[in-house]
Amino acid sequence: MYYKSTRDKSLNVTSAQAIAQGISADGGLFIPSEIPQISMEELRALADMRYDERANVVFGKFLTDFTPEEIAYCTSNAYNTKNFETENIAELTGAFGDAQILELWHGPTCAFKDMALQILPYLLTTSLKKNGEDKKVVILVATSGDTGKAALEGFKDVPGTEIMVFYPDHGVSSMQKRQMATQEGGNVAVCALEGNFDDCQNGVKKIFTDAAVKEKLAAAGRMFSSANSINWGRLAPQIVYYVSAYAEMAKRGDIAFGDTINVVVPTGNFGNILAAYYAKNMGVPIGKLICASNVNKVLTDFINTGVYDRNRDFYATCSPSMDILISSNLERLLFLLTDGDDAQIRDWFGKLSKDGRYEVTGDVLAKLQSDFVGGFCDDADTKKTIRDFKEKYGYTCDTHTAVAVKVYLDYLGQTGDTTRTLIASTASPYKFSASVLEAIEGTQSGADEYAQVAHLAEVSGLPVPASLAALKDKPVRFSEVIAKEDMESYVLKSMGIDG
Repeated sequence: MYYKSTRDKSLNVTSAQAIAQGISADGGLFIPSEIPQISMEELRALADMRYDERANVVFGKFLTDFTPEEIAYCTSNAYNTKNFETENIAELTGAFGDAQILELWHGPTCAFKDMALQILPYLLTTSLKKNGEDKKVVILVATSGDTGKAALEGFKDVPGTEIMVFYPDHGVSSMQKRQMATQEGGNVAVCALEGNFDDCQNGVKKIFTDAAVKEKLAAAGRMFSSANSINWGRLAPQIVYYVSAYAEMAKRGDIAFGDTINVVVPTGNFGNILAAYYAKNMGVPIGKLICASNVNKVLTDFINTGVYDRNRDFYATCSPSMDILISSNLERLLFLLTDGDDAQIRDWFGKLSKDGRYEVTGDVLAKLQSDFVGGFCDDADTKKTIRDFKEKYGYTCDTHTAVAVKVYLDYLGQTGDTTRTLIASTASPYKFSASVLEAIEGTQSGADEYAQVAHLAEVSGLPVPASLAALKDKPVRFSEVIAKEDMESYVLKSMGIDG
């Protein structure tokens, strides 16, 4: 299995090279040369396996330059009860009508990003050894709230690595900010940006592809890599939990092997739902992929019209991890839908960079709409859904999962499609206590975040995750805020390299 760039399909690198490099030198994203298949017989066999063993099977199909022993080393160190608060790693709830929820937030930072970022350090360091690379790796991360903390936690004090995280100063919840600002580790740095997530993401991509910056790093014995979902080592672990969830649903008797399920994902950067698309194309019986957005509905509009246009108002919402107008992983999907037309990808994403807009062809739109459905809801509907869902089912959603629930209910009402549906739950409600409490009780609280966490525990009956409770007494280490134009100088200065 080799990997090519979405902007240069003639390129062929191993999975270890793709993971270590993070992003192609041409600015494209690495993508496997083919989608491996998983048979129904293999899915049946997964039902009797632990999560890490299921991951071994999936990774074995994509990371063919890794030995089985190397893969098992990575998965066993990542997916265990030392890192996750549940033996199942990802928890599947009971049914809510024709739907059930896949809780992906039982890791150390209480967000679905842990599912990938607990294993990425092992995949990366193993890749570096396989490549004979002796440079120190500098991980650059842009975050809308959850990736940053999960990456920091995954890479803290990992030998041979440094990690720097950029987040929008006013674009994350107070709990997300505190998680990053108090991060421990001798190889970590965190910086807030005056701007939004897209400014963080664009800045990181620009630094990644700047030849002069890379030369300075090389001279200092360092190289860049990424922990964002532009890195294939982030996306591959996300495929695992959709394959695993299907096997688990069948094992529990929620479905029979061979039954089709729909999948709903609250989506910002498009990586999480793209992973479900890969699982579907591997052979997992998935029907519709329902892409749920908040009021920053650039993806909903794209799926419905074929026009991607980031030239629009940007809204800070109660689901901040989805406050994104440039969805990086869409490039991978479009490469697949154009049958690997790298010239077309260069044209479209050149237009996105230059004009903020592109429009796909009619045949690509038809392919897109055959698999994907787009929907969105605003903050008012998000909060109403949290309240209604708790009243009806006794289940407390966070503000991102609630977007997915609302979009699913809208889809159900519009289509009458009663196919068993899996809803991806991406964060613990405790990461957004203020918004969740306001949704349930109808009023804003003036209490501090820890008082709100304690009150939400009373209201929801959910135990407070130990990692969040421990933040209260941790000192703030990082409080710097910079302009987006200063990102490059911050990176070089942090490494002790003259700009």
